[in-house]
This record gives sequence, C-alpha cells and structure tokens, in this order.
Amino acid sequence: MSLITVAIDDIHYKVPKDALLIDVLIENGIDIPYFCYHEALGSDGNCRMCMVEIEGKKRPQIACDTFVCDGMTIRTKGEKINSVRKKILELELINHPIDCPICDQAGECKLQDFYMDYGLYDSSMNKEQKVTHKKHVDLGSNVILDQERCVLCARCTRFTSNITKTGELGIVSRADHACVTTMPGKKLSNPYAMNVIDLCPVGALTSKDFRFAQRVWFLTPTESICQGCAKGCNIYIDHNKQKYQEDTIYRFRPRINKKINGHFMCDEGRLSFHQLQTNRQEQCLLDQNKIENQEFIIAFHEKMKQADEILIVVDANLYLEDMAAIVAFAKTIGADIAAPTQCYYDESFGDHWLKNSYRCANKNGLDDLEISSKIPKQQYDLLINFNHPNTQEIQASFSVSFQTHQQSTHYDLIAPIPVYSEQNGTLINIDGIKQYSNKAIEPHESTFPIRQWLHKIQEVNL
Repeated sequence: MSLITVAIDDIHYKVPKDALLIDVLIENGIDIPYFCYHEALGSDGNCRMCMVEIEGKKRPQIACDTFVCDGMTIRTKGEKINSVRKKILELELINHPIDCPICDQAGECKLQDFYMDYGLYDSSMNKEQKVTHKKHVDLGSNVILDQERCVLCARCTRFTSNITKTGELGIVSRADHACVTTMPGKKLSNPYAMNVIDLCPVGALTSKDFRFAQRVWFLTPTESICQGCAKGCNIYIDHNKQKYQEDTIYRFRPRINKKINGHFMCDEGRLSFHQLQTNRQEQCLLDQNKIENQEFIIAFHEKMKQADEILIVVDANLYLEDMAAIVAFAKTIGADIAAPTQCYYDESFGDHWLKNSYRCANKNGLDDLEISSKIPKQQYDLLINFNHPNTQEIQASFSVSFQTHQQSTHYDLIAPIPVYSEQNGTLINIDGIKQYSNKAIEPHESTFPIRQWLHKIQEVNL
C-alpha cells in the first residue's frame, strides 16, 4: 500500500494514497460531524456537515467527497469552519420539530450532539413558520417514520436501493417539502429492513419494538454473538436492571465486524432476544414435580449407575466449552454421544448474505470436537439431552433433559440451564471463524451452566 503524508490540525499522518478524507479523519479518531456519510453506504455529499478547510482552496470542502494527496494541509477546527458548520446546521434545524424531550432517539441523536458542539441556540424561524410533515408513519417491518425529524441524509433510501436492492424507500417532492416515504399502498418489506433504524442519525426512523421501552442512557451494552443461525453476526445486547425487577434485555443491535456481518444483521436475529426471556425453564423437575437442585443431582446419579446403555444428545447452539465438557463427561461414563443437525436446517431461511440455512450457532463446533450427527443405536437405558430441540424418535427407558426453555417433549428428569446471554463462551461460525461471546445478564438463581451441573454430578460420583 502506497502511503503519503498529510497534515491535519498541525499533526502529520501517514495515510493511504487517494484515500477518502473523511475515512482518514474517522480512522485516526479526528472528530468530524456528518449525517449522510456511512462507511457501508459510501458518500452522498448532501448534508454538507463534514466541511473542512484545505490549504490552497478558496472555500471549505466536504470531506466525504475529497481524496487526500501528498502534502495536503487540512484544518477541521477553528472559528471559520465552526461558523460554516453552524450555518449548515441551521438549515437542518430550520423545520425540525422541538421533539427532543419525547423523541425515542434522545441520547443517540447526532443532531442533538452537533447542536451542542456548535452552539446553535437561537432559531431564525418561529414555530408557526415551520413546514410540517407526517408523524408516526408505520412503514412496515417494525419501522416507524417521523417525517418532520428527517434530515434527508438518504442513508435509508440508499440502503434499500444499494444494499438490499428492494427499493421500497425514496425521497419525494423538493426543497423543504421533500420527505422520505414508500410508494402509495406499499410497505417496507425485506428481511433486513430494521437496519435503517441504526442507519438513521436522528429520530426519524425508530423501532416499533423498542419505542419508549427504555431511555438509552439507562442501557448497558454487552458484546455478544447472535445465535439465530450459523453466520454468527456480532451484536450488542442492550439490557438494564431496574429497581425491584430482573435484568432485562431490551434490544439487539448489530456490532461491526467486517469479516462476518459488516455493519448489519437480519431482522429475525434482531428480534430474537424475546425468545431468551419467555417460556424459560427455571426449576428442576422429576416426573413433572418440582424438586431442589440437590435432589436432581442425586436422582440423576442413581439413574446413571443403573443404566448400561447411555446416549448423550448435544444441542448445536451450545458453546464450545460446554461441548468439550460434555464430550469429556461422555467418556467418563462410557456413553454414546451425538448431535443430529438435520432438524436445524431451514432452506427457506437462508440467503446469500447474512442468513444461513443452518438455524444453529455452533454446527462447526460439533465438527471441531468430532461429535457425530448420527444416533448409533435404536434403544438406550438412559437418554441425556443437553438442550437439543428434537429427541422424540430416540427410544430410552429413562430420559433426562438439561434445557433452557420448557419443551413439549416429555422428560422424566429436567434441569434448567442458562441461555447464551447468561454465560460466556466460544462459537465457531459457518465460515470457521472462532468468536467469543460475553455474558450480559445473570441467570435465574436455580439455573446452572452445563459445566457447573457436570462438576456437581461428578463430585457425587467421586
């Protein structure tokens, strides 16, 4: 890669030749305001907020449409350039509603941030003169549009035209009557539609699912991996523990990983956090009767001692560490081990982008540990299921299930285990990339991770 030298605010940087100036500024941590530019969408040049001074140029230039050259001298700060940005910002705000106290984007709004940065405290128009547009427009796909708040950055329209190529969104009319909308009688409808919410830099596009659920400054983001399929999209789990309540997940957001999901994720994965918090298994059961954890351990141990033929079935969503512990446990007790994967395959779900037809997060983890997908025998004395969703066809005299959720399949003995947001672990995605997922919230007090259950059971055996 050929490098050149540029001076930015009196500091010299080595940067790639012919790089876009705004990319150089962002990559070097230099603060630059912008609305329309986005790394995944490229430059559009319509908001003009990224103005900088370039030595030798008569007037300020937009950084998103300027390529660097050797010896270039750039100034991103100073009274002159701040004045230019202040005037541009005034044009953005001239018809903007005074919605900040009730806007769901408050705390994540770039318009708020830039307003505070450049001190535009006096408006040139009064409320009666402002042009008004439609509010609370249901675009479809869980997306709500407030046309009055839109700054016409065109990120959303470029996403549907250039990324998903579905073209649902467009900008109609001109001047201060221009607004984002869909074709009459049409809805925003594609598997990635909710990404426009993340792309929107202001409060124009918000999530119907998340609207008014929480103020964002109360949320704690935790880096994690979506387990909706084998792609392994990187996400943030945003959660909050309110007084007298359980720690609750309020939303998933895509986390940038250019090797896997880039800046985006599918809508189904984005909304899958609801499943983590409903219909949970939170109590040990013996013949459908509640028992204490220690009673479960004793009953489980007794059944193991009585069984000659034991089968362990493994869920393809478990972390690699759990799988390894189960493999070691299977060797200790002389059990067969398998993980049938055909039940996870859903051809209608997969596409050529971020949705994989295998609806499990760690199929490659099974291969890494050489866990077979085939059941060796037809009949067993004891079946031990580690959260696999489909064991109906397995014949066993007694069955034990370690499960995250209540299931319709009958098991004689049941123990609760955490969902993936309640523990740490490693996943191997469909492309063979190992990724570490962090614990976001604490599990229920009666719920133990698989590794902890196995340790307690083996302690009894000793």
